[in-house]
Parts: sequence; structure tokens; C-alpha cells
Amino acid sequence: MTCSLVTPWWRRRRGAGSATGGVAVTRVLDWDHPAVRSLVARVDEACPADPAALLRVAHRLIVESVRPVYSVNELRPISRTLGRGRGSCSQRLALLEGVARAGGIATRVRGLLVDGRFWYPRFPRLRLLVPDHVILAWPEFHLPSGWVSASEVYGPLGGFGTSSGFTNEGETLFDAIATTAVDWDGVCQGGACDLSATVLADLGRYDSREALFHAHGQTLCWPLTTLADPVLSRWAPS
Repeated sequence: MTCSLVTPWWRRRRGAGSATGGVAVTRVLDWDHPAVRSLVARVDEACPADPAALLRVAHRLIVESVRPVYSVNELRPISRTLGRGRGSCSQRLALLEGVARAGGIATRVRGLLVDGRFWYPRFPRLRLLVPDHVILAWPEFHLPSGWVSASEVYGPLGGFGTSSGFTNEGETLFDAIATTAVDWDGVCQGGACDLSATVLADLGRYDSREALFHAHGQTLCWPLTTLADPVLSRWAPS
């Protein structure tokens, strides 16, 4: 059983968003901040030969620089996440977006409404406090071949095979995309990597994270986000 009381239940969360993406600085993707520019310089030093390689280099550096913790503040600027040296899966994905934009790669986000039960393996003793649904901002990057989701930064989903998939036990979504198929659309056709059954609604695509969360709110209502985040942000997945 999940908990509907902790979510903004009064919002109507239905797919409607459409977006062309962009490279602009935003409140969350403040890639012009010196701390983020320093990370971008480290990516540039690795001399990625193409945009796809830039994303992979950036992903590896973020894995090394920002440790995973739980956090529910979706609107934290990426400069703060980097400065703290810790962030949630979503906050680290936002950082990857920011580095991409700094490198001239347009980004946008796809809003997915995911069944809260998907997170049961992480909170086996706190299931009653797990929200009944979670809003996931899943980035997409505009490469020469077209729009590519975060799931495909390391190659097409089919390249991971169908025998493995993300289980949400220990490893975070951000870390998993390097080695595991994270399939929200049923590309794996029922294989272990197929997470499509956990998606309650596709909310569409938005030019920025701010636009997605302005339209649909964050997973937790604002008072709980404010109260819970300082505690959760020091709790690392295990």
C-alpha cells in the first residue's frame, strides 16, 4: 500500500506537454555557475570526439564527483548539488543536462508518472510512507542522430540485452544507465529491463524541469518537501 496523503492529490496529472528543448541557462540548470563551468572544463579536457561521447564522459565524472543520496527537492540548482557533493538520482540527471547544455547539446525532459510501488525495494520498512506515484523528469538529449533519452546515453537499449534490468535495489537510476537497460516504453517487450508496467502516465515533454514541475507539481506537497529533504538528503541508497 502506498500513501496518497503525501502527494498533491488535487492536481490533475495527465499528459499534455510538448517541447523543442534548448541550451539556455535556467534556474535549475545554472550551467553558467563557476562550479559547473569547472566540471565542464574537466569534460572538455577528456576531449570527447562527439556529443554522445561528451555525455558519457560527463556521466562518469558526475558519478565520481557527486555521491548518491535521497532527496525530494526537484528544483535545487545544479550548482548547489555539485557544491554539496551529493544529490538524488534526479538531481544528478539534471547536472548531466546542464553539462550537455554547456556543450551546446539541447535538452528537454519527459515527465513520467511512476507507480510508487516501484520504490518498495528501497524502503521495505517504510512502505506506508511511499507516495502513491512519483513524478520522474527523464532527460532527453538532441544528438546529430536525433533525440536520445538518458536511457540510451551508452547505446541503444537492445545493446544491453534482455536478461538484465533495473531492480531498484541498491543501484540508482543515474548509475544504472551505464550498464543496465532502463526501459520505460516496453522496448524490451516484457524482459527484465521492461519498466513500462510501472508507468501510470506519460506527461509529455517539456523544455525545462521547471516547466514540468510548474505544470504538475513535485512528488511531495511543498510543506513535506521542505521538511523531508534535509533528512533524506543525508541518507545514501544501500
